[in-house]
Amino acid sequence: MESEVPLCLIENVKGRLRANKKALEVLSAITQPVVVVAIVGLYRTGKSYLMNKLAGKRTGFTLGSTVQSHTKGIWMWCLPHPQKPDHTLVLLDTEGLGDVEKGDIQNDCWIFALAILLSSTFVYNSMGVINQQAMDQLHYVTELSDRIQARSSHDQDDGLEDSADFVSFFPDFMWTLRDVTLRLEADGRSLTADEYLEYSLKLKKGTSEDDKKYNLPRLCIQKFFPKKKCFVFYPPAEWKKLSELESLQDEELDSDFVRQAEDFCSFIFSSSKAKTLPGSIKVNGTRLGILVQTYLDAISNGAVPCLENAVTTLAQLTNSAAVEKAAEHYSKQVAQQVRLPTDTLQELLDVHAACEKEAIAVFMEHSFKDDQLEFQKQLLNLLIERKETFMRQNEAASLSHCQAELDKLSEFLRENILHGVFSVPGGHSLYLEARKKVEQDYERVPRKGVKASEVFQNFLNSQITMEESILNSDKALTESQKALEAEKTKKEAAEKKLELSKQQQKETEEKMEALKKSISEAIGQMEEKILKEKDSLLREQERVLDLKMKALEKLVQEGLEGQCEDLKKDIKLREEQIRAMKENSASGILEGTIGFFRELLLNVLSSQIKRALREM
Repeated sequence: MESEVPLCLIENVKGRLRANKKALEVLSAITQPVVVVAIVGLYRTGKSYLMNKLAGKRTGFTLGSTVQSHTKGIWMWCLPHPQKPDHTLVLLDTEGLGDVEKGDIQNDCWIFALAILLSSTFVYNSMGVINQQAMDQLHYVTELSDRIQARSSHDQDDGLEDSADFVSFFPDFMWTLRDVTLRLEADGRSLTADEYLEYSLKLKKGTSEDDKKYNLPRLCIQKFFPKKKCFVFYPPAEWKKLSELESLQDEELDSDFVRQAEDFCSFIFSSSKAKTLPGSIKVNGTRLGILVQTYLDAISNGAVPCLENAVTTLAQLTNSAAVEKAAEHYSKQVAQQVRLPTDTLQELLDVHAACEKEAIAVFMEHSFKDDQLEFQKQLLNLLIERKETFMRQNEAASLSHCQAELDKLSEFLRENILHGVFSVPGGHSLYLEARKKVEQDYERVPRKGVKASEVFQNFLNSQITMEESILNSDKALTESQKALEAEKTKKEAAEKKLELSKQQQKETEEKMEALKKSISEAIGQMEEKILKEKDSLLREQERVLDLKMKALEKLVQEGLEGQCEDLKKDIKLREEQIRAMKENSASGILEGTIGFFRELLLNVLSSQIKRALREM
């Protein structure tokens, strides 16, 4: 869902942050994966201009032309992605950091942290080159471990230890340098923007307090954001025109600035990825809205947003919705494909199997992190209940249809009985002929359904007393003939009853076979999903390990052995986790699942047998 203009996503009201209901409604309507680009930086550094360029608009996000900060809270603009038609671009413009009018550094820290938590590409915007003053202004990054908790329980004392977990959640980092007038160079040679950023992030080898203070923000950036990019912008125009920036045409701006802005947008469009969570879980608008509310709830309650808890909350809500979506898909498809009553039970069971397979696939597509199979079990029990409902409706439709048809066909027989047509010598023979005709006509009725035999059996049972009366009053028959006819009638009734019993037994077997196939299909789909998720997690762990190894190699090359101990411990732990993931097969995970299915099968079998016995 596209928003025509930016909406305030997170309001900042007297220092309290709260979600905007209308913006959450816009997000909830976005089912596509979202590429989320957030920009932060000191106030009056031109953040909104860059975001408007990404939106392909001249205006939208407010550009301030005075020393006052215009953007309050976090504003959102949802747009079709210009290069990925199956994605939505979500731009987040944040209020300026360091606004003297606010006088609340805690509020700035939360804005900074939320921009990181919600984005897939995080842009830090600053003026001029990267010097110690610029690094000091980026002190917010050093407080991330105080503002964000990776896991719900951990026993590490140093927040930097969480960086291994943060890497899986955190966005790509981009530093945009505005109004740069100096040439980028070091040690007498020119540097590209990316080389300049890497040079600026180099650590000092000393161990003094000043060295530690110098290294801390650089170390945080290196640990939290292994993937980094830098863009440099020359001044867009002479300073007198800067207050009119949004009204200036490109030809009125510095040509280098225009090209740099185009390069920036092109890189964002081509390289920024969809927002993902550990396990390659893609975030759509609905999920992004849930994350917003979950993080803000934690902040308003005085707690630190926990990434693991946020994912758990998201999984609970997403999986509940996935169960409902899958169940509704099943009901809709069965209703569309079945005309009640079905001719046979197997016809309904075949439709059920196909629709159940689709429903489970829908659930698998929209669910994630159902580690205890809680929602998978809910869905299967729900599908069994809905199948039973459809079978009862099918039986009721068959019963009603057959009874109505039989009533019409046997009307002539009832009238003849009422008028004493069969109360004459030879009447029993006439009665049998009339009843036979009813049976033959009934057999020709199409789509009688699963209750056809039972309805006719009930009809025959209702005729027993009348037939005995006609037989006994038939003076054309001797006593021995009457006895033979009575015996013949009993034999036919017993055969009909046996036939009905066999049909019911066959239907019970068909139900059980269908259930076994459904369970087998569900296990197969689940195993495929578990293996896929495991493979995604493994690739993600290996990617993070590779980034950590490169960071370690770089520190060693720079002679910073003293900065490597924590990184070495992190690498060793991650290597052990990867080894354990490779050794653990999906069969162990599925063992409990199969146990659940066995129990489910036994319960349904017991229920079906009891029902069959009652009907016999």
